[in-house]
Amino acid sequence: MSDTTTDTTPRTGDDQDLGAAGSQLSTAPREEPPHLPTLGVIGWARWFWRQLTSMRVALLLLLLLSLGAIPGSLIPQTGIDETKVADFRERHETLAPIYDKLGLFNVYSSVWFSAIYILLFVSLIGCIVPRTWQFVGQLRGRPPGAPRRLTRLPAHTTWRTGAEPEKVREAALALLKKRRFRADLAGDAVAAEKGYVREVGNLLFHIALIVMLIAFAWGQLFKSEGNKLIVEGDGFSNTLTQYDDFKSGNLFTNDDLVPFSFDVKEFTGTYERTGPNKGTPRTYQSELTYTEGAAGEEKTALVKVNKPLEIGDSKVYLVSHGYAPVVTVRDGGGEIVFQDAVPLLPLDANVTSSGVVKVLDGYRTPEGKKEQLGFNAFFVPTFGGSTSGTMLSQFPALDYPVLALSAYHGDLKADSGIPQSVYQMDKTKMKEFKDAKGELFKKLLTPGETMKLPNGAGSVTFEKDIKEWAGFQVVQEPGGGWALAGAVAAIGGLAASLFIQRRRVWVRAVKGADGVTVVEMAGLGRSESAKVPEELGELAGILYDQFPGAPDPEPDDASGKTPDSTATDPATDPEAVPAEGAEQQ
Repeated sequence: MSDTTTDTTPRTGDDQDLGAAGSQLSTAPREEPPHLPTLGVIGWARWFWRQLTSMRVALLLLLLLSLGAIPGSLIPQTGIDETKVADFRERHETLAPIYDKLGLFNVYSSVWFSAIYILLFVSLIGCIVPRTWQFVGQLRGRPPGAPRRLTRLPAHTTWRTGAEPEKVREAALALLKKRRFRADLAGDAVAAEKGYVREVGNLLFHIALIVMLIAFAWGQLFKSEGNKLIVEGDGFSNTLTQYDDFKSGNLFTNDDLVPFSFDVKEFTGTYERTGPNKGTPRTYQSELTYTEGAAGEEKTALVKVNKPLEIGDSKVYLVSHGYAPVVTVRDGGGEIVFQDAVPLLPLDANVTSSGVVKVLDGYRTPEGKKEQLGFNAFFVPTFGGSTSGTMLSQFPALDYPVLALSAYHGDLKADSGIPQSVYQMDKTKMKEFKDAKGELFKKLLTPGETMKLPNGAGSVTFEKDIKEWAGFQVVQEPGGGWALAGAVAAIGGLAASLFIQRRRVWVRAVKGADGVTVVEMAGLGRSESAKVPEELGELAGILYDQFPGAPDPEPDDASGKTPDSTATDPATDPEAVPAEGAEQQ
C-alpha cells in the first residue's frame, strides 16, 4: 500500500476538472469583484442590499453597536437615574446641550443607536436566509462526485489489489457510512461527506444573534422596574401608585403589571462579630407572605440577596435594609398627634442613618394655634459612647441604639403643591426650638426615653420597639429567557463552527490495463488541516486490510514505469492544488 500523501505545492495550473468536488464546502457567499451599478435606482438598491447583507458589514455594525453602548455606561442616562443627569447638567453647562443633541443622555432609545440596531438585524437576516436555503439544498442532495484525477487533491493514496472493483466500492460505501459519512455510489467511485454540523453551528450562531437582538429589544420596550421601601408589618400591592419610584419601557402600560401583593413579616440580619470581615452580613433575608391575583391563596416566601421571589413575569429582589425607630409625639396636653415607625436612610456600612420626623396634622401650640412640627433624626444602632467623640455607628446590629433629635416648628410647606422628599425637611418657614442657652434644642435618646419640648410645647418619645425596613426592587423583564437561550445557542454554534471540520472523501476502484484493480482514495477539507490526511490514512488502512495490495507488474522499459501506473507524483505535478485552492474555484 502506498503512503497517504499531503500535498502543499502552490497552485500553478488550472484545476477546473475538480468541478463540484471542491465547491460548496460552506454556504458562505462567493466574493465577487466590486462593480458599481449602472441600472439606476434598482441597480443602486441591489448594490446597497448586497453590501448590507455581507458578513463584513454585519461585523462592522456589531462593532458599531458595541462602541455605541460605551457612552450609555459612562454618561448618566435619564431612564436610569434622572438625578445624576440633572447634576451633570449643572456641572457641565457647555457639554450638556451637545450631549442632548447627540442623544447621549438616552443612548439606547436614540435615533442613531436604533438605526445601527435595526441595520444589524436586517443584515443578519439577509445573510442567514440565503445561506440556510442553500444548506438545506446541500443536505437534500448527494455528495459531489469524484474528480477525474484524485491524485491532484492535497491528501491522496493509491494501491493495486486483486479484488473486484465492485466489492471494493461496496466495502468502501459500508465503511464510510459506518463512520457517519453521507456516502453515495456513483459510477466507478464512492463519494462521501462529513462535518455538516460545522455549517449547522455557523447558522445556529447567527440565528442565535438574531434571537438575542429581538429578546433585548423586546425587553427594553416592555420592561419595568420599581423600588419600594417597606417597614416590617407593612405590605405592598403591585400598582403604580404604590412605588417610591418607577420607570418602564416605551411600550409598557399599567395593564402589563403582574397582579400580586405581599406583606413583610420580618427582616433578619446577622453580622460577623470579629475578624477582618467584622460587620459583614452573614444573614440577609426577609420573610414575606404573598398572594397572586385578587383572590389568590396566601403563600410564604423567604427572599434573600440574589434569590428573588418570582411571581409570573415579575421578580422581587431584596436590595437594601435599614432601621425605622418608632417615635411618639404628644402635644402640650399629652394627646398623641403622631406615632409611627420612621424609616431612616443608612449613610455607611454600619447603618449610621438619618431622616426626618414630620408632624403635619393634629398638633396645636399651648395657645391653641395650629402648627406643624419637624425633627431632624440621626440614628446609630451601636453608639460608641460619649467618649467616642462622634455620632457614628460602631456596628450594624442593634447593640446600643441611640436616636439624636433636633426640633423645629412652623410650616413644612407640605401643601405647596411641590413634591417633597420624606427624608428631608424644608426649613424656609420653620423656626428652631431653643434651649435655655438660646441654641437649637436637641437631645440624644435611648429606647424608652422622652424629650420634652421647651415651654410646654409637647414631648417626643423614642419607643423601645425599633423596627427594620427592607428595600425591594420589582423587575419585569420579558424576553430574558429567550436572551439566555440565544446566548447558550450562540456559544454552542460558535464552538461547533470552530472545532468541527467539513471534509469529503472519495474512493475509486477500476480495472487497470493489466486487469488488476487500482484503488484510489483522496480527501479534501475546507482548509488546511492535519485531520483530513489522518482520517484518510485511517480509512485507507481499514480498506487495505480487507483488500490487500497486489504485486506491481514488471517494468516494460528502461524507465522503470509500469504500463498501468495511475498515481501522480505531487512533487512533479504542476497542477496539484492545496485545499484552499480547491475551494476557491
